[in-house]
Amino acid sequence: MKKIQLEILGLSSSQSQSGSFALILGEKGGNRRLPIIIGMFEAQSIAIQIEKISPNRPLTHDLFKSFAEHVHVVILEVVISDLKEGVFYSRIVCSDGATTFDIDARPSDAIAIGLRFGVPIFTVETVLSEAGIILSDLDESESDADDEDEEDDEDTDSDSPRPSRTQPEPRDPSGQVSLDELTKMLAQALEKEDYEKAAKIRDELNKRNG
Repeated sequence: MKKIQLEILGLSSSQSQSGSFALILGEKGGNRRLPIIIGMFEAQSIAIQIEKISPNRPLTHDLFKSFAEHVHVVILEVVISDLKEGVFYSRIVCSDGATTFDIDARPSDAIAIGLRFGVPIFTVETVLSEAGIILSDLDESESDADDEDEEDDEDTDSDSPRPSRTQPEPRDPSGQVSLDELTKMLAQALEKEDYEKAAKIRDELNKRNG
């Protein structure tokens, strides 16, 4: 069956399930979107990889990558292959240089691992036809949702690792936090595993450094 490539469009706190996040995948070159509800840990793991933040200690998906590299296994692609009774199934396609084999995985884990290897994410037409949402159907609802998001940002930002909506906030009221202080703040955020705050500080440092 023909595979359809997807790209990550967004990550936000789920409005329907407390403590969960909505990962929005988009059909590359198309107008269909595939939303998948994932857990907090997987959302954090995906977010810090998108933000290119290195945790002080390896997360589970980093450990998987290190192990695979040590046994000379590479990841070729991630495929969201099926949808049964509302549950998504996926495969991590691997190679040891001699054979190619698949590993069954939850889509959230597969995508978190796939991002670390820089491989493409695919799905199949049956999944996208059943669970995909056509962009034109979302135009009106997204406009309303944007208004609600602006009102709820203060409540949701601390819970959501949304990389695309990250805004630099490490300044004091005078806006005169020094580069040395920002660097210390970044180290402290990483030590506390507050990766969303770390991303904001890193963005501010990059902005100042040009």
